[in-house]
Amino acid sequence: MKPVKKLCIILLISFTFIACASSNPHVTVDSAVDRGDFNESIAELESNKDKVYSNKDAILYYLDKGMLSHYAARYDESSQLLQDGERAIEEAFTKSITQGIGTYLVNDKVRDYDGEDYENIYLNAFNALNYYHRNDMENAKVEIRRMSEKLRDLAVKYDQVRSNIQEAALAEGGEIPPDPNSSTKFSDSALARYLGMLFFRNESNIDDARIYRDDLKVAFANAPEVYNYALPVSIDEELTIPSGKARLNVIGFGGLGPVKQEEVIRIPITEGNWIKIALPVLTTRPSNISRVEVVLNNGQSFDLELLEDMEAVARETFKEKKGIIYLKSVLRATVKGTTSAALGAAGNNTEDDNTGLALGLLSLATQVYAEASEQADLRLARYFPSGAYIGGINLDPGVYSLTIKYYDKSGKVLDSFDRNNVEVKENTLNLTEAICLK
Repeated sequence: MKPVKKLCIILLISFTFIACASSNPHVTVDSAVDRGDFNESIAELESNKDKVYSNKDAILYYLDKGMLSHYAARYDESSQLLQDGERAIEEAFTKSITQGIGTYLVNDKVRDYDGEDYENIYLNAFNALNYYHRNDMENAKVEIRRMSEKLRDLAVKYDQVRSNIQEAALAEGGEIPPDPNSSTKFSDSALARYLGMLFFRNESNIDDARIYRDDLKVAFANAPEVYNYALPVSIDEELTIPSGKARLNVIGFGGLGPVKQEEVIRIPITEGNWIKIALPVLTTRPSNISRVEVVLNNGQSFDLELLEDMEAVARETFKEKKGIIYLKSVLRATVKGTTSAALGAAGNNTEDDNTGLALGLLSLATQVYAEASEQADLRLARYFPSGAYIGGINLDPGVYSLTIKYYDKSGKVLDSFDRNNVEVKENTLNLTEAICLK
């Protein structure tokens, strides 16, 4: 059979084995999120839970609902969900380290979702804000420390997993090429350092606050691929509040983080046989946000500045895991492909026509299975934002009303949020938060 004809047959048969979703199970949740109605989005998520999440998606459920609960100011609920998600991620990763060689031949889609590194990092930032809103500053600082520890350990996190995959490759008698883009250069978060600086300033611990501020600047300097924009000018104002003045800080989150799409690579191994590699690729969900402004009822106003491009962090931290996925995919596809090729070769070499036909059909069926079963795992938490914007202003202590406005490139207001009767006190942290996921 000619290779092109064989490929067409395999793709046609494979297509019948792949279920194409007739509708997006997230559509009602996403619609409520787009309207900014987060209580409604939580209700829709719960009513569609069985359609949206399988029994292998517990972490996704915890993260999605945990983030939506934070946006809805249901901070107790959000904390519990994010903590459940964090524990589940830790358990899943510990399990992946101890798994045997055979597990690497299983399609990633049939495994329990174990979370992405940036999800595991940022859940602590939002849980820190949960604790701040609940006036629990000690646990808020604990969350920032946990976030920093995870970032510090990121560079060596996958060493044992990679070693297990290499052992699997050797056991199969194959060679796995290295992925030159697998190493992450991200080891610190400006958002974590910013929140830590504010939390320690709240305690009048200026020495530790200054350390966090300086580490924030170092984070910018050490990861130019992520922080390819100017350091917010307001950073240097945070620790020089004039006597008798109070500081109002505003943090605005905007846009939605990336989703995954499948990238397919086919590599010929023999005449008429190939291996299929299906890899997840992060894809941007474009945001219309161009500018964020804070307007106070006393006539003053200031713009928020981009502190953390959270999507850029997602992409940078995904490099390491993508390298692991690549190694597993090549190993898995090679095993499937060589089995099909061996059956085909045996069929061609036999003198018995019936045996040859049977082996040829078995070879075809094996490659059909390999083609249909090799699919990228496209699961990802859907409701992390894509950017964090920050700013602040020194004011006379008192009660203020303010409006946080998100603009698009044309200057049109995408969304605005009123914060009325905000008490701005001296020698304390006065932090207001807003979210626009458009």
